[in-house]
Amino acid sequence: MIYWELFLAFFLPGILGYGGGPATIPLIEYEVVHRYNWMTVEEFGEVLALGNALPGPIATKMAGYIGYAEAGIPGMIAALTATIAPSLILMIALVGLLMKFRDSPKVKQLSAAVRPTIAVLLGAMTIRFLETAYEGSGALHTVLIAGVSFYLLEKRSVHPVWVILGALLYGALFLGG
Repeated sequence: MIYWELFLAFFLPGILGYGGGPATIPLIEYEVVHRYNWMTVEEFGEVLALGNALPGPIATKMAGYIGYAEAGIPGMIAALTATIAPSLILMIALVGLLMKFRDSPKVKQLSAAVRPTIAVLLGAMTIRFLETAYEGSGALHTVLIAGVSFYLLEKRSVHPVWVILGALLYGALFLGG
């Protein structure tokens, strides 16, 4: 039963998450944290941070880790298959249509209409993560990491990899990581 649950937990976000990894993360969080209770919000945040620090698609890295943690290698295979199956099926079925209508104004309007929804989902997830960080690490550490990260990313144009590695190092040194 766990393999089927792992498959569903990653297949449904893959089908419903129009927009790629960032759009599917809140959906995966719902399945993993709230529906199946495999992780807490804090643990999910740590897996997400680790997934962001490594190269490649976030959703597949998270699926591999969570699948393995819950059911070993067969669980990892089930979760990874579920993560890539929606894209694979749709791309095979719709590749001709995608090429034919890629410059269509209606397709561009659809993409523009979906972006605000993705932004709201990511914003809600960010608020939950901030609440968890505040409870687990305190206001000082949370504000410091968020503030320094914002400054480095937005004002100094530091590559996100270095900001993530810096935050991980800070957590390991000062938060007992």
